[in-house]
Amino acid sequence: MILLIERNACCVRGRVCCSLFGVSWEIRARVAKVDAEQRLAFGWASVAVDAAGRPVIDHQGDLIPVEELERAAYQYVVTSRDASEMHGRRGVAQLIESVVLTPEKYTALGLPLGPSGWWVGFRVTDDAVWQRVKAGDFREFSIGGSATRKPVAVEGAIRAE
Repeated sequence: MILLIERNACCVRGRVCCSLFGVSWEIRARVAKVDAEQRLAFGWASVAVDAAGRPVIDHQGDLIPVEELERAAYQYVVTSRDASEMHGRRGVAQLIESVVLTPEKYTALGLPLGPSGWWVGFRVTDDAVWQRVKAGDFREFSIGGSATRKPVAVEGAIRAE
């Protein structure tokens, strides 16, 4: 079953979430670039639609509309920008880059269409966490929270890798 995450996006304790009725969810996405000198890590926090226009179903079988992801990302930027280690110990990194890319934004930037999703960059301030990023132990970004789940029929969707 595919579940749609919808409405009331917010940020709670520095984690991106949609909150109604307390259903937990988490999304993981690979770290795409690391700048070792500056202790920076960049990548997709979440991809809602792939470059071919197909909805992306995450590792938990959930689908987040890009509008909800965008609302949650903006809330996170406004209220937190703080990262935690494995959804636990906080204060290990700070958000330094955030953009939710949509077809409209690709067009406005004069770029070819790509995935619709949330691209992030973090400066890792914690020594132990930075060592784990460099060692390849932390290869993904993960967002999590709670949401309202609603079964939906989705044609042409793909599963996140």
